[in-house]
Amino acid sequence: MSGCEIITNAQMRAIDKGAADALTPTRTLMENAGRAVAEAIAKRFTPRPTAVLCGPGNNGGDGWVAARCLHERGWPVWVETLKPPSELWGDAFDAAQAWKGPTHSSSELNTPPELYVDAMFGAGLSRPLEGEARRLAERLAHIPERVVAVDVPSGLDGDSGRPLGEACARAALTVTFVRKKPAHVLIPGRALCGDVIVADIGAPETVVAAQGLKLWENAPELWRAQFPWPAVDAHKHARGHVMVASGGSGRTGAARLAARAALRAGAGLVTLLSPGDALAENAAHLTAVMLRDTSGAEAYAEAARGASCFAIGPGFGTSEQHRACLRAALSADVRAPMVLDADALTLMAPIQARTDPRDVLTPHLGEFRRLFPDLIDGEASKIEIARAAAARAGAVVLLKGPDTVIAAPDGRAVVNTTGTPFLATAGAGDVLTGIISGLIGQGMASFEAAAAAAWIHGKAAEAKGPGLIAEDLPELTPDVLKALR
Repeated sequence: MSGCEIITNAQMRAIDKGAADALTPTRTLMENAGRAVAEAIAKRFTPRPTAVLCGPGNNGGDGWVAARCLHERGWPVWVETLKPPSELWGDAFDAAQAWKGPTHSSSELNTPPELYVDAMFGAGLSRPLEGEARRLAERLAHIPERVVAVDVPSGLDGDSGRPLGEACARAALTVTFVRKKPAHVLIPGRALCGDVIVADIGAPETVVAAQGLKLWENAPELWRAQFPWPAVDAHKHARGHVMVASGGSGRTGAARLAARAALRAGAGLVTLLSPGDALAENAAHLTAVMLRDTSGAEAYAEAARGASCFAIGPGFGTSEQHRACLRAALSADVRAPMVLDADALTLMAPIQARTDPRDVLTPHLGEFRRLFPDLIDGEASKIEIARAAAARAGAVVLLKGPDTVIAAPDGRAVVNTTGTPFLATAGAGDVLTGIISGLIGQGMASFEAAAAAAWIHGKAAEAKGPGLIAEDLPELTPDVLKALR
Protein backbone atom coordinates (compact mmCIF):
# COMPACT_ATOMS: atom_id res chain seq x y z
CA MET A 1 0.00 0.00 0.00
CA SER A 2 3.04 2.28 0.06
CA GLY A 3 2.20 3.68 -3.36
CA CYS A 4 -1.10 4.99 -2.03
CA GLU A 5 0.24 6.80 1.02
CA ILE A 6 0.18 10.59 1.27
CA ILE A 7 2.56 12.58 3.48
CA THR A 8 2.25 16.05 4.95
CA ASN A 9 4.92 18.74 4.98
CA ALA A 10 5.78 17.96 8.59
CA GLN A 11 6.14 14.26 7.80
CA MET A 12 8.39 15.04 4.81
CA ARG A 13 10.65 17.13 7.05
CA ALA A 14 10.75 14.25 9.53
CA ILE A 15 11.62 11.83 6.72
CA ASP A 16 14.49 14.06 5.59
CA LYS A 17 15.81 14.19 9.16
CA GLY A 18 15.27 10.48 9.68
CA ALA A 19 17.10 9.69 6.45
CA ALA A 20 20.09 11.74 7.58
CA ASP A 21 20.03 9.99 10.95
CA ALA A 22 20.01 6.67 9.04
CA LEU A 23 23.15 7.77 7.17
CA THR A 24 21.43 8.77 3.94
CA PRO A 25 22.67 12.37 3.57
CA THR A 26 20.18 15.01 2.52
CA ARG A 27 22.62 15.98 -0.23
CA THR A 28 22.19 12.47 -1.65
CA LEU A 29 18.40 12.86 -1.52
CA MET A 30 18.73 16.18 -3.38
CA GLU A 31 20.96 14.61 -6.02
CA ASN A 32 18.46 11.78 -6.52
CA ALA A 33 15.55 14.23 -6.65
CA GLY A 34 17.12 16.45 -9.30
CA ARG A 35 18.11 13.45 -11.37
CA ALA A 36 14.54 12.11 -11.17
CA VAL A 37 13.20 15.44 -12.41
CA ALA A 38 15.57 15.39 -15.37
CA GLU A 39 14.65 11.80 -16.23
CA ALA A 40 10.92 12.60 -16.12
CA ILE A 41 11.46 15.58 -18.40
CA ALA A 42 13.55 13.59 -20.87
CA LYS A 43 10.86 10.91 -21.07
CA ARG A 44 8.09 13.38 -21.79
CA PHE A 45 9.78 16.06 -23.92
CA THR A 46 12.34 16.24 -26.71
CA PRO A 47 15.38 18.46 -26.09
CA ARG A 48 14.48 22.15 -26.33
CA PRO A 49 15.62 25.47 -24.83
CA THR A 50 14.86 25.05 -21.14
CA ALA A 51 15.02 27.47 -18.21
CA VAL A 52 15.29 26.03 -14.72
CA LEU A 53 13.91 28.58 -12.25
CA CYS A 54 15.71 28.04 -8.94
CA GLY A 55 14.59 29.45 -5.62
CA PRO A 56 16.72 30.05 -2.52
CA GLY A 57 16.07 26.78 -0.69
CA ASN A 58 16.22 23.03 -1.19
CA ASN A 59 13.59 23.10 -3.93
CA GLY A 60 15.98 25.34 -5.83
CA GLY A 61 18.76 22.88 -5.02
CA ASP A 62 16.78 20.14 -6.74
CA GLY A 63 16.54 22.48 -9.73
CA TRP A 64 20.30 23.05 -9.92
CA VAL A 65 20.80 19.27 -10.01
CA ALA A 66 18.09 18.83 -12.66
CA ALA A 67 19.74 21.49 -14.82
CA ARG A 68 23.10 19.72 -14.60
CA CYS A 69 21.54 16.35 -15.47
CA LEU A 70 19.69 17.80 -18.47
CA HIS A 71 22.90 19.49 -19.63
CA GLU A 72 24.70 16.14 -19.41
CA ARG A 73 22.00 14.74 -21.73
CA GLY A 74 22.78 17.44 -24.28
CA TRP A 75 19.83 19.72 -23.57
CA PRO A 76 20.16 23.48 -24.20
CA VAL A 77 19.49 24.51 -20.60
CA TRP A 78 20.23 27.42 -18.31
CA VAL A 79 19.41 28.43 -14.76
CA GLU A 80 17.50 31.54 -13.78
CA THR A 81 18.01 32.05 -10.06
CA LEU A 82 16.14 34.17 -7.56
CA LYS A 83 19.25 34.41 -5.40
CA PRO A 84 22.93 34.58 -6.39
CA PRO A 85 24.62 31.18 -5.97
CA SER A 86 27.14 32.69 -3.56
CA GLU A 87 24.32 33.58 -1.16
CA LEU A 88 22.84 30.08 -1.01
CA TRP A 89 23.59 27.75 1.87
CA GLY A 90 23.71 24.07 2.74
CA ASP A 91 22.83 21.44 0.14
CA ALA A 92 21.49 24.06 -2.28
CA PHE A 93 24.85 25.88 -2.22
CA ASP A 94 26.68 22.64 -3.00
CA ALA A 95 24.28 21.81 -5.84
CA ALA A 96 24.71 25.28 -7.34
CA GLN A 97 28.50 25.00 -7.20
CA ALA A 98 28.34 21.76 -9.20
CA TRP A 99 26.51 23.55 -12.04
CA LYS A 100 28.88 24.87 -14.72
CA GLY A 101 26.36 26.03 -17.30
CA PRO A 102 24.84 29.46 -17.97
CA THR A 103 23.33 31.22 -14.95
CA HIS A 104 21.27 34.39 -14.98
CA SER A 105 19.22 36.38 -12.58
CA SER A 106 15.57 35.67 -13.25
CA SER A 107 15.01 39.14 -14.74
CA GLU A 108 17.99 39.25 -17.13
CA LEU A 109 16.63 37.37 -20.15
CA ASN A 110 13.93 38.59 -22.49
CA THR A 111 13.79 35.56 -24.79
CA PRO A 112 11.42 33.01 -23.24
CA PRO A 113 12.42 29.33 -23.27
CA GLU A 114 10.29 26.59 -24.73
CA LEU A 115 10.16 24.77 -21.39
CA TYR A 116 10.28 25.98 -17.80
CA VAL A 117 11.29 23.89 -14.80
CA ASP A 118 9.66 25.49 -11.75
CA ALA A 119 12.03 24.85 -8.84
CA MET A 120 11.36 28.11 -7.00
CA PHE A 121 9.40 26.89 -3.97
CA GLY A 122 8.12 23.47 -2.92
CA ALA A 123 5.30 22.11 -0.81
CA GLY A 124 6.65 23.62 2.42
CA LEU A 125 6.14 27.23 1.35
CA SER A 126 4.39 29.10 4.17
CA ARG A 127 3.69 32.57 2.76
CA PRO A 128 2.43 34.17 -0.47
CA LEU A 129 4.88 34.70 -3.29
CA GLU A 130 6.38 38.16 -3.61
CA GLY A 131 8.50 40.16 -6.03
CA GLU A 132 10.20 38.29 -8.85
CA ALA A 133 8.88 34.90 -7.71
CA ARG A 134 5.34 36.20 -7.94
CA ARG A 135 5.95 37.67 -11.41
CA LEU A 136 7.33 34.38 -12.67
CA ALA A 137 4.51 32.33 -11.12
CA GLU A 138 1.93 34.56 -12.80
CA ARG A 139 3.66 33.95 -16.14
CA LEU A 140 3.77 30.18 -15.62
CA ALA A 141 0.09 30.09 -14.68
CA HIS A 142 -0.79 31.08 -18.26
CA ILE A 143 1.40 28.48 -20.01
CA PRO A 144 1.06 25.25 -17.98
CA GLU A 145 1.74 23.09 -21.04
CA ARG A 146 5.32 24.44 -20.97
CA VAL A 147 5.92 23.96 -17.24
CA VAL A 148 7.33 21.10 -15.17
CA ALA A 149 7.04 21.68 -11.42
CA VAL A 150 9.44 20.31 -8.82
CA ASP A 151 7.42 18.96 -5.84
CA VAL A 152 4.49 21.37 -6.40
CA PRO A 153 3.91 24.45 -8.55
CA SER A 154 5.35 27.47 -6.73
CA GLY A 155 2.82 29.23 -4.54
CA LEU A 156 0.81 26.11 -3.67
CA ASP A 157 0.41 25.01 -0.05
CA GLY A 158 1.44 21.37 0.10
CA ASP A 159 -0.94 20.53 2.95
CA SER A 160 -4.15 22.34 2.04
CA GLY A 161 -3.88 22.14 -1.75
CA ARG A 162 -4.75 25.84 -1.96
CA PRO A 163 -2.64 28.72 -3.31
CA LEU A 164 -1.12 30.76 -0.51
CA GLY A 165 -1.89 34.04 -2.24
CA GLU A 166 -3.13 35.46 -5.50
CA ALA A 167 -0.16 34.16 -7.50
CA CYS A 168 0.45 30.46 -8.09
CA ALA A 169 2.20 28.65 -10.92
CA ARG A 170 0.57 25.87 -12.89
CA ALA A 171 2.18 22.84 -14.53
CA ALA A 172 1.47 20.07 -17.02
CA LEU A 173 3.77 17.73 -15.08
CA THR A 174 4.81 17.69 -11.43
CA VAL A 175 7.58 15.50 -10.07
CA THR A 176 7.40 14.93 -6.32
CA PHE A 177 9.39 12.71 -4.00
CA VAL A 178 8.86 9.75 -1.63
CA ARG A 179 5.05 10.02 -1.62
CA LYS A 180 2.36 12.37 -2.88
CA LYS A 181 1.44 15.36 -0.73
CA PRO A 182 -2.15 16.47 -0.01
CA ALA A 183 -1.82 19.22 -2.63
CA HIS A 184 -1.48 16.58 -5.35
CA VAL A 185 -4.92 15.10 -4.63
CA LEU A 186 -6.99 17.98 -3.23
CA ILE A 187 -8.72 20.57 -5.39
CA PRO A 188 -7.55 23.05 -6.66
CA GLY A 189 -4.02 21.72 -6.19
CA ARG A 190 -4.68 18.59 -8.21
CA ALA A 191 -5.69 20.70 -11.22
CA LEU A 192 -2.67 23.00 -10.83
CA CYS A 193 -0.19 20.10 -10.70
CA GLY A 194 -1.14 18.34 -13.93
CA ASP A 195 0.19 14.79 -14.15
CA VAL A 196 2.04 13.78 -10.99
CA ILE A 197 5.05 11.46 -10.88
CA VAL A 198 6.32 10.18 -7.52
CA ALA A 199 10.06 9.54 -7.56
CA ASP A 200 11.94 7.25 -5.19
CA ILE A 201 14.94 9.28 -3.99
CA GLY A 202 16.36 6.77 -1.55
CA ALA A 203 14.64 7.69 1.69
CA PRO A 204 14.66 4.47 3.78
CA GLU A 205 11.24 2.84 3.92
CA THR A 206 11.72 2.25 7.65
CA VAL A 207 11.93 6.02 8.11
CA VAL A 208 8.75 6.52 6.08
CA ALA A 209 6.91 3.80 8.01
CA ALA A 210 7.96 5.42 11.29
CA GLN A 211 5.67 8.36 10.48
CA GLY A 212 2.61 6.17 11.16
CA LEU A 213 0.89 7.33 7.99
CA LYS A 214 -2.91 7.35 8.11
CA LEU A 215 -3.67 9.15 4.85
CA TRP A 216 -3.97 7.49 1.45
CA GLU A 217 -5.04 8.16 -2.10
CA ASN A 218 -7.97 5.85 -2.71
CA ALA A 219 -7.08 2.65 -4.58
CA PRO A 220 -8.21 -0.98 -4.53
CA GLU A 221 -5.01 -1.98 -2.71
CA LEU A 222 -6.48 -0.37 0.41
CA TRP A 223 -9.67 -2.44 0.58
CA ARG A 224 -9.51 -5.21 -2.03
CA ALA A 225 -8.79 -7.90 0.61
CA GLN A 226 -12.05 -6.97 2.41
CA PHE A 227 -14.24 -6.77 -0.67
CA PRO A 228 -17.32 -9.00 -0.16
CA TRP A 229 -17.17 -11.30 -3.15
CA PRO A 230 -19.77 -14.07 -2.74
CA ALA A 231 -18.57 -17.56 -1.90
CA VAL A 232 -19.27 -20.44 -4.25
CA ASP A 233 -22.12 -21.60 -2.00
CA ALA A 234 -23.61 -18.13 -1.46
CA HIS A 235 -27.36 -17.49 -1.43
CA LYS A 236 -29.24 -14.21 -1.38
CA HIS A 237 -29.83 -14.19 2.37
CA ALA A 238 -26.10 -14.56 2.96
CA ARG A 239 -25.41 -11.42 0.92
CA GLY A 240 -27.24 -9.01 3.18
CA HIS A 241 -30.56 -7.22 3.28
CA VAL A 242 -30.36 -3.48 2.62
CA MET A 243 -33.32 -1.25 3.43
CA VAL A 244 -33.76 2.20 1.91
CA ALA A 245 -36.23 4.81 3.14
CA SER A 246 -38.29 6.51 0.45
CA GLY A 247 -39.93 9.91 0.56
CA GLY A 248 -43.59 10.53 -0.02
CA SER A 249 -45.47 10.92 -3.29
CA GLY A 250 -43.51 12.99 -5.78
CA ARG A 251 -40.25 12.49 -3.83
CA THR A 252 -39.42 8.86 -4.55
CA GLY A 253 -36.81 8.86 -7.30
CA ALA A 254 -33.75 9.45 -5.12
CA ALA A 255 -34.45 6.48 -2.87
CA ARG A 256 -35.05 4.22 -5.87
CA LEU A 257 -31.68 5.23 -7.28
CA ALA A 258 -30.04 4.31 -3.99
CA ALA A 259 -31.93 1.02 -3.78
CA ARG A 260 -30.98 -0.07 -7.30
CA ALA A 261 -27.35 0.87 -6.67
CA ALA A 262 -27.30 -1.24 -3.50
CA LEU A 263 -28.60 -4.19 -5.51
CA ARG A 264 -26.01 -3.64 -8.25
CA ALA A 265 -23.27 -3.46 -5.58
CA GLY A 266 -24.12 -7.02 -4.61
CA ALA A 267 -26.67 -6.90 -1.80
CA GLY A 268 -28.72 -10.09 -1.83
CA LEU A 269 -31.98 -8.34 -0.93
CA VAL A 270 -33.04 -4.71 -1.09
CA THR A 271 -36.29 -3.37 0.30
CA LEU A 272 -37.66 0.12 -0.28
CA LEU A 273 -39.62 1.45 2.69
CA SER A 274 -42.42 3.58 1.30
CA PRO A 275 -45.13 5.76 2.84
CA GLY A 276 -48.58 4.65 1.82
CA ASP A 277 -49.20 7.60 -0.47
CA ALA A 278 -46.13 6.64 -2.56
CA LEU A 279 -46.64 2.89 -2.80
CA ALA A 280 -48.19 2.92 -6.26
CA GLU A 281 -45.61 5.40 -7.52
CA ASN A 282 -42.74 3.22 -6.29
CA ALA A 283 -44.33 -0.04 -7.38
CA ALA A 284 -44.62 1.23 -10.95
CA HIS A 285 -40.82 1.50 -11.13
CA LEU A 286 -39.58 -1.48 -9.12
CA THR A 287 -38.86 -5.07 -10.08
CA ALA A 288 -36.04 -6.79 -8.18
CA VAL A 289 -36.19 -4.22 -5.37
CA MET A 290 -38.90 -5.18 -2.87
CA LEU A 291 -41.44 -2.71 -1.49
CA ARG A 292 -42.80 -2.33 2.03
CA ASP A 293 -45.57 -0.06 3.28
CA THR A 294 -43.99 1.81 6.18
CA SER A 295 -45.46 4.48 8.42
CA GLY A 296 -44.80 5.68 11.94
CA ALA A 297 -41.58 6.00 13.90
CA GLU A 298 -41.65 2.47 15.29
CA ALA A 299 -41.71 0.99 11.78
CA TYR A 300 -38.40 2.73 11.03
CA ALA A 301 -36.91 1.49 14.28
CA GLU A 302 -37.99 -2.03 13.34
CA ALA A 303 -36.40 -1.65 9.91
CA ALA A 304 -33.14 -0.45 11.48
CA ARG A 305 -33.11 -3.54 13.67
CA GLY A 306 -33.91 -5.93 10.81
CA ALA A 307 -31.66 -4.65 8.03
CA SER A 308 -28.04 -5.49 7.31
CA CYS A 309 -27.65 -1.82 6.41
CA PHE A 310 -30.22 0.98 6.46
CA ALA A 311 -29.92 3.94 4.04
CA ILE A 312 -31.97 7.00 4.87
CA GLY A 313 -32.07 10.52 3.55
CA PRO A 314 -32.37 10.69 -0.25
CA GLY A 315 -35.70 12.41 -0.91
CA PHE A 316 -36.84 11.42 2.58
CA GLY A 317 -38.39 14.69 3.81
CA THR A 318 -37.58 17.17 6.57
CA SER A 319 -40.79 17.55 8.59
CA GLU A 320 -41.03 16.90 12.32
CA GLN A 321 -42.64 13.56 11.49
CA HIS A 322 -39.59 12.64 9.43
CA ARG A 323 -37.34 13.78 12.27
CA ALA A 324 -39.17 11.45 14.66
CA CYS A 325 -38.77 8.53 12.24
CA LEU A 326 -35.06 9.20 11.86
CA ARG A 327 -34.54 9.47 15.62
CA ALA A 328 -36.36 6.20 16.14
CA ALA A 329 -34.13 4.45 13.62
CA LEU A 330 -30.94 5.94 15.07
CA SER A 331 -31.85 5.04 18.63
CA ALA A 332 -33.13 1.52 17.92
CA ASP A 333 -31.48 -1.11 20.08
CA VAL A 334 -29.05 -3.51 18.33
CA ARG A 335 -29.60 -1.70 15.04
CA ALA A 336 -27.87 -2.03 11.70
CA PRO A 337 -25.22 0.38 10.46
CA MET A 338 -26.80 3.33 8.67
CA VAL A 339 -25.81 5.43 5.67
CA LEU A 340 -27.10 8.95 6.28
CA ASP A 341 -27.43 11.34 3.37
CA ALA A 342 -29.34 14.37 2.10
CA ASP A 343 -32.50 15.05 4.16
CA ALA A 344 -31.27 12.87 7.04
CA LEU A 345 -28.26 15.16 7.39
CA THR A 346 -30.49 18.21 7.34
CA LEU A 347 -32.60 16.70 10.12
CA MET A 348 -29.48 15.92 12.17
CA ALA A 349 -27.84 19.33 11.82
CA PRO A 350 -26.02 20.47 13.77
CA ILE A 351 -24.61 17.21 15.14
CA GLN A 352 -25.46 17.02 18.84
CA ALA A 353 -24.67 13.43 19.70
CA ARG A 354 -22.30 10.72 18.56
CA THR A 355 -23.62 8.21 16.08
CA ASP A 356 -22.62 4.56 15.73
CA PRO A 357 -18.99 3.97 14.58
CA ARG A 358 -20.41 1.78 11.78
CA ASP A 359 -22.54 4.62 10.39
CA VAL A 360 -21.50 6.65 7.34
CA LEU A 361 -22.44 10.31 6.92
CA THR A 362 -22.19 11.52 3.30
CA PRO A 363 -22.48 15.33 3.22
CA HIS A 364 -21.58 17.65 0.41
CA LEU A 365 -19.92 20.88 1.53
CA GLY A 366 -23.17 22.75 2.15
CA GLU A 367 -24.56 19.94 4.30
CA PHE A 368 -21.24 19.70 6.10
CA ARG A 369 -21.43 23.38 7.02
CA ARG A 370 -24.81 22.80 8.62
CA LEU A 371 -23.68 19.65 10.44
CA PHE A 372 -20.37 21.03 11.70
CA PRO A 373 -20.61 24.84 11.43
CA ASP A 374 -17.53 25.51 13.56
CA LEU A 375 -15.15 23.16 11.74
CA ILE A 376 -14.80 25.04 8.45
CA ASP A 377 -12.30 27.89 8.44
CA GLY A 378 -9.93 29.35 5.91
CA GLU A 379 -6.86 27.49 7.16
CA ALA A 380 -7.84 23.84 7.65
CA SER A 381 -7.64 21.48 4.71
CA LYS A 382 -10.54 19.33 3.58
CA ILE A 383 -8.74 16.34 5.07
CA GLU A 384 -8.41 18.02 8.45
CA ILE A 385 -12.06 19.05 8.66
CA ALA A 386 -13.29 15.61 7.59
CA ARG A 387 -11.13 13.99 10.26
CA ALA A 388 -12.39 16.40 12.91
CA ALA A 389 -15.99 15.70 11.89
CA ALA A 390 -15.51 11.94 12.03
CA ALA A 391 -13.97 12.21 15.50
CA ARG A 392 -16.85 14.36 16.73
CA ALA A 393 -19.61 12.23 15.21
CA GLY A 394 -17.91 8.97 16.13
CA ALA A 395 -18.74 7.71 12.63
CA VAL A 396 -17.29 7.57 9.14
CA VAL A 397 -17.63 10.88 7.28
CA LEU A 398 -17.55 10.97 3.49
CA LEU A 399 -17.19 14.62 2.46
CA LYS A 400 -18.21 14.71 -1.20
CA GLY A 401 -16.71 16.66 -4.06
CA PRO A 402 -14.25 16.23 -6.92
CA ASP A 403 -11.77 15.41 -4.15
CA THR A 404 -14.03 13.31 -1.91
CA VAL A 405 -12.46 12.66 1.51
CA ILE A 406 -13.43 9.64 3.60
CA ALA A 407 -12.42 9.86 7.27
CA ALA A 408 -12.76 7.43 10.17
CA PRO A 409 -13.04 8.36 13.86
CA ASP A 410 -9.57 6.90 14.50
CA GLY A 411 -7.90 9.40 12.14
CA ARG A 412 -7.58 7.27 9.02
CA ALA A 413 -8.46 9.16 5.86
CA VAL A 414 -8.62 8.52 2.13
CA VAL A 415 -8.84 11.01 -0.73
CA ASN A 416 -10.69 9.73 -3.77
CA THR A 417 -9.47 10.90 -7.17
CA THR A 418 -11.58 8.76 -9.51
CA GLY A 419 -14.49 10.39 -11.27
CA THR A 420 -15.28 13.08 -13.79
CA PRO A 421 -16.93 16.52 -13.80
CA PHE A 422 -19.94 14.83 -15.40
CA LEU A 423 -20.77 13.42 -11.94
CA ALA A 424 -22.10 16.87 -11.13
CA THR A 425 -25.63 15.74 -11.97
CA ALA A 426 -28.80 15.24 -9.96
CA GLY A 427 -29.01 11.88 -8.22
CA ALA A 428 -25.34 10.91 -8.44
CA GLY A 429 -24.94 11.21 -4.67
CA ASP A 430 -27.99 9.00 -4.10
CA VAL A 431 -26.33 6.26 -6.16
CA LEU A 432 -23.18 6.60 -4.04
CA THR A 433 -25.29 6.14 -0.91
CA GLY A 434 -26.71 2.95 -2.41
CA ILE A 435 -23.32 1.50 -3.32
CA ILE A 436 -21.99 2.16 0.18
CA SER A 437 -25.09 0.56 1.69
CA GLY A 438 -24.82 -2.47 -0.57
CA LEU A 439 -21.21 -3.10 0.46
CA ILE A 440 -21.85 -2.60 4.17
CA GLY A 441 -24.91 -4.81 3.90
CA GLN A 442 -22.67 -7.63 2.68
CA GLY A 443 -20.46 -7.29 5.75
CA MET A 444 -17.75 -4.91 4.59
CA ALA A 445 -16.41 -2.57 7.29
CA SER A 446 -17.87 0.91 6.91
CA PHE A 447 -14.67 2.89 6.29
CA GLU A 448 -13.46 0.46 3.66
CA ALA A 449 -16.96 0.22 2.15
CA ALA A 450 -17.18 4.00 1.81
CA ALA A 451 -13.74 4.15 0.19
CA ALA A 452 -14.52 1.29 -2.19
CA ALA A 453 -17.88 2.79 -3.12
CA ALA A 454 -16.37 6.19 -3.90
CA TRP A 455 -13.78 4.55 -6.14
CA ILE A 456 -16.36 2.36 -7.94
CA HIS A 457 -18.75 5.31 -8.33
CA GLY A 458 -15.98 7.39 -9.91
CA LYS A 459 -14.86 4.61 -12.23
CA ALA A 460 -18.42 4.04 -13.42
CA ALA A 461 -18.70 7.73 -14.26
CA GLU A 462 -15.37 7.67 -16.11
CA ALA A 463 -16.65 4.79 -18.24
CA LYS A 464 -19.63 6.84 -19.41
CA GLY A 465 -18.22 10.34 -19.76
CA PRO A 466 -20.29 13.09 -21.40
CA GLY A 467 -24.04 12.68 -21.17
CA LEU A 468 -23.87 10.84 -17.85
CA ILE A 469 -27.04 10.82 -15.77
CA ALA A 470 -27.55 9.22 -12.39
CA GLU A 471 -29.62 6.37 -13.81
CA ASP A 472 -26.56 5.25 -15.79
CA LEU A 473 -24.39 4.66 -12.73
CA PRO A 474 -26.00 1.50 -11.28
CA GLU A 475 -25.98 -0.07 -14.75
CA LEU A 476 -22.29 0.73 -15.23
CA THR A 477 -21.32 -0.70 -11.84
CA PRO A 478 -21.20 -4.41 -12.88
CA ASP A 479 -18.48 -3.74 -15.46
CA VAL A 480 -16.41 -1.88 -12.87
CA LEU A 481 -16.82 -4.76 -10.42
CA LYS A 482 -15.91 -7.28 -13.10
CA ALA A 483 -12.68 -5.42 -13.87
CA LEU A 484 -11.94 -5.05 -10.16
CA ARG A 485 -12.29 -8.77 -9.59
